[in-house]
Amino acid sequence: MSAPARDPELISVPVEGGELAALHWPADAPGSPIAVLVHGITANAMAWARVAGALAGEFEVVAPDLRGRAASAGLPGPYGLERHATDVTAVLDSLGADGDTGAEAAVLVGHSMGAYVAALAAAGVARDRVHGLVMVDGGLSFPTPPGADVDAILSAVLGPSLDRLSMTFPDLAAVRAFWAQHPAVGPWVDVPSVAAYLARDMVGEPPALRSACVAEAVRVDGGDVLLNERVLEATTDLPVPATLLWATRGLFDQTPGLYDEVRLAQLGLEPSGITAREVPDTNHYSILWAQQGVEAVAAAVREAAVRD
Repeated sequence: MSAPARDPELISVPVEGGELAALHWPADAPGSPIAVLVHGITANAMAWARVAGALAGEFEVVAPDLRGRAASAGLPGPYGLERHATDVTAVLDSLGADGDTGAEAAVLVGHSMGAYVAALAAAGVARDRVHGLVMVDGGLSFPTPPGADVDAILSAVLGPSLDRLSMTFPDLAAVRAFWAQHPAVGPWVDVPSVAAYLARDMVGEPPALRSACVAEAVRVDGGDVLLNERVLEATTDLPVPATLLWATRGLFDQTPGLYDEVRLAQLGLEPSGITAREVPDTNHYSILWAQQGVEAVAAAVREAAVRD
């Protein structure tokens, strides 16, 4: 599999408490549309490398490391999806997004937890700056039982992604070996852009590399996804049509994944202006890396940017 078309540059955006780190794939011409790519709960900006490579040049592409992750790990709390939505809005402002069609039209794209952040921003603080919304295997919630144990749910859902936060690794080869055992990520660990994504999560020096993810950020953000009413209701008040791209398989490569046709039918998406599309033969992670996933996301972003 080929690497992304071009390498990004590291930029920073002023936000409350410091500087938000982001990767920037520039457009070829001034006034090009903008795509801001928002990653998942324990991920980082490099998760988007292949999608960004497909859009770069045509779009001004920026993927932030969310507060508490990778190069933005040092930003202070409080955490939570509303704080991330405010940070994402700061990214849009730094790019000159104004919500108009054509030049500098901005599309928010979120994967997994990032889809909830993107929807929350589009429905709230970034409402007048967003021209389109693309949610990738996330953003639509299901009821959580009263009194649910957030930590237990996160552990069950995230598994190794969460376990690694308390682990150390002697070197990057050991990091890749750890992920090679993951049923959904394992087949991809030797793809250069995925290997770079796994490495971007690491801080420290051998033989004590560790994840940069702040555990408290993950816990607070996970609780928001499960229990925050404003997050759960964001997709009922979107200012623009939205696209949900869903993977056939889930976080452990299982079937069904987070969504399927039955679950989506129960959610009744049409009144909210959300169009759902399956991306066949992908799981929760590979929807960003497999060719059909990259093409589906890029096509949805282009469609959103030119929508009247």
